[in-house]
Amino acid sequence: MSLKDQISDEIKAAMKAKDKIRLNTVRSVKKVILEKESDLRAKGIEELTEAQEMEILTKLAKQRRDSVEQFTKAGRDDLAEKEALELTILEEFLPAQMTEEEIAAAVDGAIATTGASSPKDMGKVMGLLMKDLKGKADGKIIQTLVKEKLSS
Repeated sequence: MSLKDQISDEIKAAMKAKDKIRLNTVRSVKKVILEKESDLRAKGIEELTEAQEMEILTKLAKQRRDSVEQFTKAGRDDLAEKEALELTILEEFLPAQMTEEEIAAAVDGAIATTGASSPKDMGKVMGLLMKDLKGKADGKIIQTLVKEKLSS
């Protein structure tokens, strides 16, 4: 089942359950998917690939994480809580996120593969990791671990 179909089913379920936050969240996902498909139709492509769908979800989840952080800093716990709930809903559609230990192991492997030895080699390592871990791990965590390992 495609993400678009899953989202449509979730919209129906949220309407029946009268769950406003879930309904608004999944509607916003559907809106972004439809906009992206509309852009692609102009290029002669009918549907999004699974990778493009995951990219959309990852981007939306990242926006929610950033919003939670900003609202918390501003002392707007009410808005931070709402964004956190939306993030939880979005994460249901994303693949399971890797633990920090799994990311650290992947970083070690990428450093060994690229032969990186200094912070100057960070671009090579990040390029390899972001391609391999796209949608499975947060880029900020990956970047922090790479910096730590290449600095020491």
